[in-house]
Order: sequence, then structure tokens, then C-alpha cells
Amino acid sequence: MKFLIASDIHGSAFWCGKLMEVLEQEQPDKLILLGDMLYHGPRNDLPRDYCPKQVIPMLSAHRDKILAVRGNCEAEVDQMVLPFPCMADYALVQAEGLTLYLTHGHHHSPDNLPPLEPGSVFLSGHTHVKLDDVRNGIRCLNPGSVSIPKDGSHSCLLYEDGVFRFRILEE
Repeated sequence: MKFLIASDIHGSAFWCGKLMEVLEQEQPDKLILLGDMLYHGPRNDLPRDYCPKQVIPMLSAHRDKILAVRGNCEAEVDQMVLPFPCMADYALVQAEGLTLYLTHGHHHSPDNLPPLEPGSVFLSGHTHVKLDDVRNGIRCLNPGSVSIPKDGSHSCLLYEDGVFRFRILEE
């Protein structure tokens, strides 16, 4: 099982294009999107090449591979233009003996974990900062931000054969 995990595209056609290049190179079974796909949000500057109308077809072309959860910037209008579900607050995925809890991170976070068994993986975005830490026996991972990183590098995560690794999107 191979997953490409990303968060916080925030409507950037340029950086979504970079994510699509990784998708093409890696050929994952699933593209997991941890929210904030189209809108930049009132606290963020506009990302490079902000154009949600260009992001929509890029993501829509992979609708059959996408598993998405709602970020704090998603609204009902986003679901109207995206052909895959994107309004769930969280999703649980079983993969190779692991329980993956997917959420954006604005409700539950590494500092406010939902009830999970030790050994589970908590995946969230929201902070725009990469994270790989263990808290109360739960591995907490944040892929960082595709378009508006707050830690210096545009990034996503790859999961394959039980291993998570960060993938930097810069040229």
C-alpha cells in the first residue's frame, strides 16, 4: 500500500501542480488530502499562483484516488465543485496493520488527541509545519504545507511498506 499525504494546498495552482508531479512520479494507491484545498483563509497571504479554479480540475482528475477530510477553510461551496467527498471531520484507515486517523488538525491535534490505541498514527495538517513525533504511544505526523509552509519548505508525506518519509516539493 502506498499513500501520498498532503495538506494545505490553499488554492495554489503552482504548488498543486508540484504535488501532481509527485503523484505522477510515485503512483500511490491513494492521495490523502488533510484539508484546506481551495481557499487561502483569512489569516494567510495569497499563495503563489492562487487560482482555486485551476486547482479544482487538477484534483478532480484523481477523484478515484482521493481520500479527503475537511479543513478549517473548507465550506459547502467547495464540496459543490469537487467530485470527491471532502466534508468529513476525520477518517479512519486501516493499512498494513496500522490504524491511521486522518484529520485537518483544527479540532483534534497532537496536543489534543482523539481516543486512539497506542501504535496508531495520527495524521493532521493545519499548522503548516512538518511533524514526526510520538505522544502517548501515538505517532503524530504532519506533512507540512504544500503551498504556505511555516517551516521553510513546501512538503508532503509518502507512506509505503510501513515507512513514512517527507517529500520536499521545491524545484
